[in-house]
Formats: sequence, structure tokens, C-alpha cells
Amino acid sequence: MDNIGLYVLIAVVILVIILVKKTLVIIPQSETKIIERLGKYHNTLRPGVNIIIPFIDKAKSIVTVINGRYVYTNDIDLREQVYDFPRQNVITKDNIQMQINALLYFQIVDPFKAVYEINNLPNAIEKLTQTTLRNIIGDMELDQTLTSRDTINTKLRAVLDDATNKWGIKVNRVELQDINPPESVLTAMEKQMQAERNKRALVLTSEGQKQSVILQSEAEKTSTINRAEAAKQKAILQAEGEAQARIRKAEAEAIAIQKITDAVGKSTNPANYLLAQKYIQMMQELAQGDKTKTVYLPYEATNVLGSIGGIKDLFKTE
Repeated sequence: MDNIGLYVLIAVVILVIILVKKTLVIIPQSETKIIERLGKYHNTLRPGVNIIIPFIDKAKSIVTVINGRYVYTNDIDLREQVYDFPRQNVITKDNIQMQINALLYFQIVDPFKAVYEINNLPNAIEKLTQTTLRNIIGDMELDQTLTSRDTINTKLRAVLDDATNKWGIKVNRVELQDINPPESVLTAMEKQMQAERNKRALVLTSEGQKQSVILQSEAEKTSTINRAEAAKQKAILQAEGEAQARIRKAEAEAIAIQKITDAVGKSTNPANYLLAQKYIQMMQELAQGDKTKTVYLPYEATNVLGSIGGIKDLFKTE
């Protein structure tokens, strides 16, 4: 009888431990559970210690993705989650088929809606992302698709955030991880890029040659202008020099005439004196030249001879 009582006591203790364990539910931070009482929504548990009625209250399960597999669990993670969707085929506006895979960052903000408004939340998000991505890529050409990742991400996030709002989901960010066009398209794009590089090289070469020709012509123009300015300055200086020389010569002749006038007095014309002097100098040059030539003197030379005679008389008087 004592053994039976001991067994009963042990069974009662075990039963109490099981009841306490099922009654007290400890929820970690950033997690929650949906509790149903007799099949009806009863409460959303908060982080910490919560009390439920065993065998009457039951946690509602939800589908989540663990290691790429759909798994049912009672724990609802309220932290930001990331789904890496497999590659999918999309067709651009210019009928180019390529493969794209996307990363989706979302967070459950309303556990009630996430459990009761959608049956398989990860699968629904994946299918919605795929269809939305096909629609967005279908309105864009290949070149625009490859260069507009930010635009695609923004449009995709806006559509998903609006569509998943009734599921209690907040889509924070969408990233296109890979965009893989076909090999033939990649080869054609590489050839096009090479042609563009060659074109830019030819344009740069022609622009350099053009600038070289322009600079050479500018240099020749500047050189011509400088030479013209130098010739102009030289001519001006030569003209000024000749003018100064003539002025000095005229001033010297004026001084000479004045001195001759002072020497011969008013009785003799100084011009006759100078003319006779020039004539004598000319005769000396003729005498030193070729003696076989015949020299004709003009009739007016007799007047010059008279001037010479006047000069002789002048020197006699002195």
C-alpha cells in the first residue's frame, strides 16, 4: 500500500509539472504566439511569462522558411527577415529572356493578420514578388533593365508593400541580386561596347588632330601678326630715322649757309657759292672716271663758271 501511495504521489507531481509547464509559456524578445481557445482567437502573447489554460488554449501554427524549406511553427518571429528567392525567367519589352533572382527584406508587424489573412505567407510573398517583377521588367527594355536596378527595386518594393499590407507585413527593402541575360546577348553587348570604345577612340583622335590644326593655325596667325607688327615698327623707326637725318642735314646746311653768308657778305649770293662748290666736286669725280667718254655740259654751266670766278675774286679780296 505504501508503494502504491508513493507511485500515486510521483504521478501527481509529474502531472503538476506538466500542467505548470503547459500553463506557463515563456516568450523570447522579438517573438510572439497566437493563442486560440477552443479553436477561436483568444490572445497574442507578449515577450516574457504568459499563462494559458492547458488543453483548452492552443498556439496557432504559421508557415515559415528554414534552410529553403517550408516549415510549420508556433513561434512568430517579429524581426526583419530575408527571403532569397530562386532564379526566375523574365522577358523584357524588346523580347529578351533573362534570369533574375531577388532578395526580399520584410517584417511581420501584425501577427494576427499574418496568421489569419493568408494561408502560406512565404509562398504568397514569393509568388507576388515573381509576378510583380515580371510585370515591371516587361515594361522595360534590356538596356534600361541593366542600368535601372534602383528604379526596379523602388517600384517592386512599393507594389509589394501595398499588396502585403493586409497580411500584416512591412516590406522594407527589395534588392535584385543577379541579372543574367543569355550568352548570345552578352556576346552582342560586348561587341557593341568594343565598337563604342573604338568609336570614342576615333572621335578623341580626330578631336586631338582638330585641336592640333587649330593651334598650329593660331600660332601661324600670331607669328604673322607679330612679323607684320615688327616690320611696321621697323619701317616706322626707319622713317623716323631718315626724317631725323634729313632734319639734321637740313639744319647743318642751314648753319653752313649762314656761315657762308657771314663769310662772303651781302655782295655775293651764298647759293652761287654752294652751287659752284657742288660743280667743282662733280668735275673732280668726272676727272677720276673713264677719260675716253665724252662729257656734255649744259649751257647753264657758264653761269656756274661765273660763280666760280666770283668766288675767286672773293678770295682775292680776302
